[in-house]
Amino acid sequence: MAQQNSNEPLADLTQLGQANLTGDTRALYLKLFSGEMFKGFQNNTIARDLVMKRTLRNGKSLQFIYTGRTKSEFHTPGNSILGNSDGAPPVAEKTITVDDLLISSAFVYELDEILSHYDLRSEISRKIGYALAEKYDRLIFRAIARGARAASPVSATGFVEPGGTQIRVGSSTNESDAYSSSALVTAFYDAAAAMDEKGVSMDGRVAVLNPRQYYELIQAVGTNGLVNRDVQGTALQGGQGIIEIAGIKIYKSMNIPFLGNYGTKYGGTTGQTSPGNTGSFIGESLEDASTAQTGINNDYGTAAEFGSVSAGLIFQREAAGCVETIGPQVQVTSGDTSVIYQGDVIVGRLAMGADYLNPAAAVELYVGATAPSAF
Repeated sequence: MAQQNSNEPLADLTQLGQANLTGDTRALYLKLFSGEMFKGFQNNTIARDLVMKRTLRNGKSLQFIYTGRTKSEFHTPGNSILGNSDGAPPVAEKTITVDDLLISSAFVYELDEILSHYDLRSEISRKIGYALAEKYDRLIFRAIARGARAASPVSATGFVEPGGTQIRVGSSTNESDAYSSSALVTAFYDAAAAMDEKGVSMDGRVAVLNPRQYYELIQAVGTNGLVNRDVQGTALQGGQGIIEIAGIKIYKSMNIPFLGNYGTKYGGTTGQTSPGNTGSFIGESLEDASTAQTGINNDYGTAAEFGSVSAGLIFQREAAGCVETIGPQVQVTSGDTSVIYQGDVIVGRLAMGADYLNPAAAVELYVGATAPSAF
């Protein structure tokens, strides 16, 4: 392979995207766009690093162990110590199965690539990473919301363990309560107290809200003291001041279940009007994601089971587990296949599965008079 001039821009390698690429050139080419895809994935996924994640090899499922509480007791001189008399701590096992292979792909026609004056494959690889990250986060957030509605997995006789928590935001039946900064702050403190009462660790507590909720909190700085006043200007002007309430770090995402949609909802009693002069908005409705759906081996709930009142998540990392057998990867066609079709297929793929682990570590925020039901 001819050595590339070090002064030439790296993006020029896209001009090498021909069907006759072989050997070291194609290997380098694949590395470039694997990097672009993975960068897109990493920049857009939130949930991956906020839950218990394990990598699985040579298997389709993995067991997570959950232990309940135990107690202390005074020792009687002369008695053998053979464990607590009640057989504590109780143990429950949770099995998480890997869902079928998740893919996102695109065909790049060679002529289009030659005629274009921009880095086509790099952009496509990045968007493939976005698509995989979106699905990854949605499944994990649905698992956490399901856990917040569930009882403890410990079912041993004589033991009572805490389950999930659901906290109402505001006091009206209007969806607009979900955007009230004062109501959200109150809900955060209620959530923190609930987790304290259930013995959930302070380490790794986070919240995920939709962007408008997040920015509403930032705009309210100065009246509720959420952000240190010394950095208030930076937080307000940058629009990315990470607010922490009651030791809970806050993230924003368009992939949380929110009032029956993903991330946003307009109209109804939300008080939010779609600003139509800025184009179409993503407000995709929740889809069915139970085990009855092709490719899904963990129950993420149907749209009907999920309901339309969920308005945010607060959780600690033990709330859910994620199992990966194939991390985010890129595959590109080559050789005779590229010659036949005069182009390449770029495929991004991963294999993962998620489910809730410790319901006590999961809190679902909701609006309206009735909390959503467990499923």
